Amino acid sequence: MLNREMRDFNRLCLILALLALRSAGLSSQAHNAVTSFQSPVDYPITLAGNFGEPRPHHFHGGLDIKTDGREGKHIYAIGDGYVSRVTMGLYGFGNAVYVTHPEGVTSVYCHLKAFSPRIKAALRRYQYRHQTSVADARLSPMDVPVSQGQLIALSGNTGNSTAPHLHLEIHDTRTWHMLDPYAFLAHAINDTVAPMAHGLMVLPQEGRGVFNGSSRRQTFGIGTHTIDRSFTAWGEVGFALWANDYMQGSYNHYGVRRTTLTVDGREVFSATVDSIPMALNRMVNAWGDYSHWLHYRTWYLKSFAEPGCKLPIIHTDARRGLVVFDEQRDYHLVYQLQDFKGNTSRYSFTVRGVPDSIPPAQRHGAHLMSCRKTSTFSLPGMQLVVPYGMLAADVWLQPIASHREGEWSRRYSFTQESCPLVGDAEISIAIDGWHKDVAVETTDSSKFYLTCDGRYAGGAYHQGWVSGRIRDLGATCMIAYDDEPPKVRPLSLSCGRLLLAVNDDKSGVASWRATIDGRFVVFDAVEKTHSLVCRLDEAPIRPSGKNHRLQLLVTDHCHNTTAYETDVTY
Repeated sequence: MLNREMRDFNRLCLILALLALRSAGLSSQAHNAVTSFQSPVDYPITLAGNFGEPRPHHFHGGLDIKTDGREGKHIYAIGDGYVSRVTMGLYGFGNAVYVTHPEGVTSVYCHLKAFSPRIKAALRRYQYRHQTSVADARLSPMDVPVSQGQLIALSGNTGNSTAPHLHLEIHDTRTWHMLDPYAFLAHAINDTVAPMAHGLMVLPQEGRGVFNGSSRRQTFGIGTHTIDRSFTAWGEVGFALWANDYMQGSYNHYGVRRTTLTVDGREVFSATVDSIPMALNRMVNAWGDYSHWLHYRTWYLKSFAEPGCKLPIIHTDARRGLVVFDEQRDYHLVYQLQDFKGNTSRYSFTVRGVPDSIPPAQRHGAHLMSCRKTSTFSLPGMQLVVPYGMLAADVWLQPIASHREGEWSRRYSFTQESCPLVGDAEISIAIDGWHKDVAVETTDSSKFYLTCDGRYAGGAYHQGWVSGRIRDLGATCMIAYDDEPPKVRPLSLSCGRLLLAVNDDKSGVASWRATIDGRFVVFDAVEKTHSLVCRLDEAPIRPSGKNHRLQLLVTDHCHNTTAYETDVTY
């Protein structure tokens, strides 16, 4: 035992020294080319998903490593460091462990079934020291130092996971930018298969270009590496590509790491998906054609940048990657796709420049929201403010205001289909002058909140208005009222596990706190259920066969509280 403690102490001293060097600016920026990290599993890696795959509202932030469809696989630290954070039920990660490394990066292991005993004990110490059931423990370098290859967890299926696997992320510790784990684990991954393109999308810029005589968006299938179709264009045209990467031994498809588009040998667009700032995660909806994804569930990634797109992984020429056809000649376009291992494929096609009339731009709604400035829009009983930077491209609003008897406000939506923003817009909605059951003057103003598509969206009441934030202009927003406390009912007590059902059908459960015989105890949220569980063998009581008094306070987002009490024999 003493030898292990000495090893932990020596390792901790080394980690602290390296971290001090990094904070003093003496780091060699090792995270740009780290080869010393090892695989987090003890079998050949096969991927279910890779870094940067486009998903609705976010890029896939890491590698999904298969676990043979089973839970309970051993998960190991990829390098020396210390456990800096342990979470349960946050961000869709389920059970997750964060390991901070002296190389300047933090590895995150998600969807875990269970933590190692040392990590679980550190989590419980944190929760009882801070008297919180929220499982978000921030640990110091001295709490749980780990060495490369040390067992830290068992794989699972917790959080937003539809099948057992390990989701591994790597972040720059200082900026928290998402980094491609492939760059750290390439030596542990075998991949000899090149990316493949499946479809070409053409987007003539409205009022500025036509393609094949039309100003409408068009798609074309790709069956070979040379697209032998007759294309014509005139004016300003954008292109987009549906492409996936692949690897042997798997039927899954992945995102493409590097894409370039050249016109007559001149590069007009390139994208290398290697590092993504968390603040720009939702800008995936602007790089990809989100409207097409809504209808067909395939992502065409644009080979040009929308005016408000700030993704640092995208590089274009002075025309933002748009191709201008203004000469009567053949234009030769080539896409090159490459994965991290350097496997490469090329797709070429020719577009003939042919003079053609270009229809003028059309008005597509009642009000234009510009991506170049803060934009506002008002209707009777509603105000909307979209700050600068929240739109990657201009949007035409097609507002709808409707009302149903007995509701506290009108329902508002602003586009006919989902239109996600990069971040938050501000919305204020007025409460109707009366309600069919209760006069507004007799209500508790703290019980008002906003819903978007029926889900709790926060908000605050002030002088007859409820103001909050929305992230989708196509969502239906309205005011709701919640003065009903959450519901609690017992489920079972067996094998030292006390299970309670907790539910709130309106604003939703916000927090809970429990005591047994007046002493704080932790109740964990049970994954994918409306239940809470207390593991009595981890609580500050000892089995005696006697009755103990349990008190549980559950509060919803509108500050309604249920006090549940019962006797527990343990």
